[in-house]
Amino acid sequence: MQLEPFINEASPVIGRLGGAFYFTPETLGRGRELGLNGLQWYYIGRGGVLGDAEWPVIASAFGYFSLRMVNKFWNSARAVLAPREGGRLYLECCRDFGRKHYADVEGLSTFCSAAERVIAAVDIEGLALFAGLSSEPLPDDLPGRAQQLLAVLREHRGSVHLLAIVGVGLTAHLADAVRSADNHKLHGYEPEEMPVPTDADRALMVKADELTDQLVAKPYAVLTDVERDAFLKTLQDLDAAAVAE
Repeated sequence: MQLEPFINEASPVIGRLGGAFYFTPETLGRGRELGLNGLQWYYIGRGGVLGDAEWPVIASAFGYFSLRMVNKFWNSARAVLAPREGGRLYLECCRDFGRKHYADVEGLSTFCSAAERVIAAVDIEGLALFAGLSSEPLPDDLPGRAQQLLAVLREHRGSVHLLAIVGVGLTAHLADAVRSADNHKLHGYEPEEMPVPTDADRALMVKADELTDQLVAKPYAVLTDVERDAFLKTLQDLDAAAVAE
């Protein structure tokens, strides 16, 4: 498969699967065991790879979320659990999601090998969350390894997209308004804080999406067309397995 259609098909699936473990009953239950609510666990778990940083560092790397939301949930979680420990425990929830869903998926070894080659080809400049998560050791078992690699690939696109948004002259807050007004509540904003995007803003968002695809595609160029075909096939099988009960 050629690179452009591959990115168009693979990116939404990677986005779904890479964060599929965030709010499962199992993940939320592990957070409660540690004394954390769902959002505290999400912040300390996802951001823990950045270490015991002050909340503006997390806000910068995450983007999109209101500053007061990041401040509230990062600092309250940090008072309960050391961030690096939180990040590693959260990553185990990520691996467990793969172990639960992917044991019967064929082609995991080839898929993991290809994903690792892609990740190794990424230029990490400006991609803080990607760099942090991609530095964590991988488990030996293939289902857990596959899910961790999906999470890393998700952070790759997310970090690149944030750079692209800023690069074309938007803010993440405004990009949210272009994409969906519903995101503002999710990201901690009040209705009156929602900006009203213009046609010019929407045009910039198109440019940001195009730039994101271009930058995300670069490391996938290490795979041949045949390898991308196989990667996408396994990715689709993983997607089906993740929703199967």
